[in-house]
Amino acid sequence: MDLAYICEWEKWPKSTHCPSVPLACTWSCRNLIAFTTDLRSDDQDLTRVIHILDTEHPWDVHSICSGHSEAVTCLEWDQSGSRLLSADADGQIKCWSMADHLANSWESPVGSLVEGDPIVALSWLHNGVKLALHVEKSGASSFGEKFSRVKFSPSLTLFGGKPMEGWIAVTVSGLVTVSLLKPSGQVLTSTESLCRLRGRVALADIAFTGGGNIVVATADGSSASPVQFYKVCVSVVNEKCRIDTEILPSLFMRCTTDLNRRDRLPAITHLKFLARDMSEQVLLCASSQTSSVVECWSLRKEGLPVNNIFQQLSPAVGDKQPTILKWRILSATNDLDRVSAVALPKLPISLTNTDLKVASDTQFYPGLGLALAFHDGSVHIVHRLSLQTMAIFYSSAAPRSVDEPAIKRPRTTGPAIHFKAMQLSWTSLALVGIDNHGRVLSTRILAMKASLCKLSPCAVTRVCEYHAKLFLIAASSTLKSLLRPHVLNTPDKSPGDRLTEVCAKVTDVDIDKVMINLKTEEFVLDMNTLQALQQLLQWVGDFVLYLLASLPNQGSPLRPGHSFLRDGASLGALRELMVVIRIWGLLKPSCLPVYTATSDTQDSMSLLFRLLTKLWICCRDEGPTSEPDEALVDECCLLPSQLLIPSLDWLPVSDGLVSRLQPKQPLRLHFGKPPALPGSATSLQLDGLIRAPGQPKMDHLRRLHLGAYPTEACKACTRCGCVTMLKSPNKTTAVKQWEQRWIKNCLCGGLWWRMPLSYP
Repeated sequence: MDLAYICEWEKWPKSTHCPSVPLACTWSCRNLIAFTTDLRSDDQDLTRVIHILDTEHPWDVHSICSGHSEAVTCLEWDQSGSRLLSADADGQIKCWSMADHLANSWESPVGSLVEGDPIVALSWLHNGVKLALHVEKSGASSFGEKFSRVKFSPSLTLFGGKPMEGWIAVTVSGLVTVSLLKPSGQVLTSTESLCRLRGRVALADIAFTGGGNIVVATADGSSASPVQFYKVCVSVVNEKCRIDTEILPSLFMRCTTDLNRRDRLPAITHLKFLARDMSEQVLLCASSQTSSVVECWSLRKEGLPVNNIFQQLSPAVGDKQPTILKWRILSATNDLDRVSAVALPKLPISLTNTDLKVASDTQFYPGLGLALAFHDGSVHIVHRLSLQTMAIFYSSAAPRSVDEPAIKRPRTTGPAIHFKAMQLSWTSLALVGIDNHGRVLSTRILAMKASLCKLSPCAVTRVCEYHAKLFLIAASSTLKSLLRPHVLNTPDKSPGDRLTEVCAKVTDVDIDKVMINLKTEEFVLDMNTLQALQQLLQWVGDFVLYLLASLPNQGSPLRPGHSFLRDGASLGALRELMVVIRIWGLLKPSCLPVYTATSDTQDSMSLLFRLLTKLWICCRDEGPTSEPDEALVDECCLLPSQLLIPSLDWLPVSDGLVSRLQPKQPLRLHFGKPPALPGSATSLQLDGLIRAPGQPKMDHLRRLHLGAYPTEACKACTRCGCVTMLKSPNKTTAVKQWEQRWIKNCLCGGLWWRMPLSYP
């Protein structure tokens, strides 16, 4: 593992941001990290603040004044990564959701309260979705082969089997509270004691069983006391939430049964299930002021021996041996340094003997390793079952800021910086931690393969090509979905499928001859709709012209669009769209793409379609591939003298973190202060990919020019940098259908982030 970056508050020794006690941190499946700090005012009053940041732009932190009166003790993302639960030491629980699907705009419409009772554990109810990654099939090209759906029941279902949303929490006094979110927006809340004899709960964790039940593990913090387990069943009876609890077998830590170590490890400091949907395995940590011991336990069914007398009295007992549930220790560590934080893997890896053997042989570690942070500043990655050390990382190796006075540094024998909270990513390939100064430290395993194209400035063109291909697929499916059959309830193929079939069969280079084979009445649309689509149609026309003009220079990998020239599927999709545009142009000529030609009699659409068809024939999937002939290349060379070649608005060079990472060289970042672009990227001028401040901006989804300083509120993708307006300037149904595709996510799947208004 390598330290990727350190993000800290600027001038943190004097900052008003101070780490909250306890510190909470959580990582969503959409790569959003939430953590807590306390904001100290001039009157020494503390404001509980929740910070949310995207892992690609950690300096753009969004801070929420949580409104909690006491310290925030728990943070928990839901399965979709778009809602966040926060709970405090006063028993208040708030549910935060994205406003307008923006990652830096949050609101808390609902919540619950257990007044005066601190929350020690919090979790969303399970939605019944569980996957398993098969390591033996990790080399498969299809994700459907790598992952399989595991039969798992949701915690509670509505009519028809739809999972009911809600959350469950455990309080310090031994109460369990469940809140259910009804489709109408109403919240049903119920509170029940875990058992008849209530006791103090210092630590707790929540897991789920395949049958829809909930398992709660609790400990009072003393290693001399047992770790208790309870089964919780939630139901709705007469429009009210009902909670039923049942005591399960408990356990004592193995280290406490050793008389020599019982007094040396007085406290249980960490209690966690190995996975939220795996209630049969639990991780325990007992600590003293200087050392810790970690143990892994498993719940198993074991046969109960029956005396021969009872077997003779009841023959049925002898036929089927009764079983009981019993906790058995799987593994334990020797004495370690004092553990400060634990992070468990979220990757749902299959734990069958075959998968474990393949993982051992191929050294496939994601999902099998958990992280232990120690007070000496080190982090150990250990195997989740055997607890054997797999890797060691020292967070204290990163140097402090140069301008920090040496006299202010703590003079201790060991490093003072250590993780107080840690979280592994959902792929278990990255680790984030919050240290005791409120700084964010992120590490990434070097085998990470995500966003490889962005790691090198030379691969920027590939990123632009991938984005253009996604845009082409989306535009093609949207435009073809507007076609309607002339006769309803026809058993024939849809107009879009028929268009694809005709264009694949008819290889004529004359666009009018291809149109003869189509039913033009299926292409009739409202005039206002056609005019509203003009920007999309203009992009298709400009893209075709750009690709054909770049054919003579296809040997240059620095020019975006190089891969399209040999992609038969993409060229076929462009050919289909050119036919659609030609037919719509007969209905409303003003919706046609606008070209600047040197001759007034030049039929630009026919010329481009003819050249595009010749290029498509050379690389289509049905026939043998061949190189473009010299005649086609010569005609493409003449295009700049016939038509004005447009300069396409590609995506700007990403200013995200993944393009800045350097092995063995951690980045030092500051919250609220974006770093400067690396010199290697600024020196690489690639057909306008570098966009300087003050240059006109582009709405990449609507293909509209926004100007150098847009006056409309805009949002940007946290992953690819795509920019689009928040509100639609068009009211037609077709454009709304197009924009609805990107209301939650960008074209690339990234999250939206509201952009601040820029001024000259």
